[in-house]
Formats: sequence, structure tokens, C-alpha cells
Amino acid sequence: MGMKTKVALGAVVGLVVIGAVSANAGSDSKDGGSGGSGKGSSTSAERKSGGTKDSGGGEAAEEKKAAIAGDGEYQVGSDVQPGTYRTAGNTDDMCYWERAKDASGEMDSLLANENVSGTSYVTIKATDKVFKSSGCKDWEAVGPTAKGTPASSMDGDGGMYKVGTDIAPGTYRSAGNADDSCYWERTKDAAQGLNSIIANDNVTGAAVVTISPSDGYFKTNDCGDWKKV
Repeated sequence: MGMKTKVALGAVVGLVVIGAVSANAGSDSKDGGSGGSGKGSSTSAERKSGGTKDSGGGEAAEEKKAAIAGDGEYQVGSDVQPGTYRTAGNTDDMCYWERAKDASGEMDSLLANENVSGTSYVTIKATDKVFKSSGCKDWEAVGPTAKGTPASSMDGDGGMYKVGTDIAPGTYRSAGNADDSCYWERTKDAAQGLNSIIANDNVTGAAVVTISPSDGYFKTNDCGDWKKV
């Protein structure tokens, strides 16, 4: 079982998983800028479906293709094709995914991993060798032209939102957070690497963050609901 710990990421602080790789606790590592990131029991979205807090209607409406079952280990290029995928409706941090550079199962093979509550996006690269998923809802491919009606509020424990599709850019406020348990992250892509992080923080009390139109995704876990101000 992994443990949560704070690590400095430039001028900000995030939570990462450290420990043995398992379905319930992963380990983040850096490999050419593709290591895991964010909160150990997170990432990047919705616990509920529909409503202004949980959008992503663009992807939901788009024809599902190249789906990946939520439990399994897949060889990239044969079992699963490179691309960006989305899983939603996960609860209790039981969903775990992993990108790996080989099938050795060793820690050094990890490129990125995460425990998911709500929704997560992940980009599987052509250079990846293995993608693992355990306890997750099935993954669906997300097309580059997917459209949606961006919401102006978010479930504070929703996970990962796509900027411009799930959530509109702008300044958001979340109140009532306690004990540094609220974690947010602005990220430039869904590779989920340390180099993907633009900014992140653990918050007690009120949190305010500006999501830029150029941001790729926004992650939120264990926070009060976010509303645009």
C-alpha cells in the first residue's frame, strides 16, 4: 500500500504515490518527462453524471471507439492503439492505471500512473509498451475534435476536466477545504507526467485558481465545489 507525501514541484506542492505498484497504490516516476504526477489517490473528474458540475458531454456524445476494458494489461500497438482515452464514474479510488515502457513489472518501467476518483484522461504514446488498468470503468477513445458545452462549476472531487470541453477557462473559487486534503492541478496534457504540470497546490480553507484557455486539463480532488467568479 502506498503512502501520500508532499513533494516540491517548483514553487508549488503536490501529492504523489510512493511505494509498491498495486491496483490501489501506484508510484510516480520520471522518464523523459513522462512520469506520474498529481495526488496519489486522485488525478484528473466527475462522480456524478450530467449537471453543471460534471460535464464532458462532448466526449459522451461522441461515438465510442477503440474502447479499453477497465481491467486488463494491454500491449500498445496490438491490444490498444496510441491515443487519448477517458474513464468516468469511478468511485473510492479503486481505479488504477499505468503506462509502462516495458512488461518487466519493475518500478523503473513506470512512465506514469494514478489512482482515480471520478474521471481521468490518459494519453497512451506510440513509444509506450504496456497499458494497465485495474478496477476502472471502461475507457473510451477521445477524438481530437470532440465538442462540448463547457460548464462554469465543478464537483470538487470530480477528478479531471478537459478545458474548453468539460470546463470553461476562467477564475474559480472553492471554499470550506480542510487539512490540506484539497488538491488541484493545472496540466498542459493528458500524458500525466511531471512535465505536464503547469501548477498545483494543496489547500486549507478557500482556494482560488485561474484556468487559462491554453491549459489542457484541470484536476481536483477532495475539494469543495468550484464556482466561476
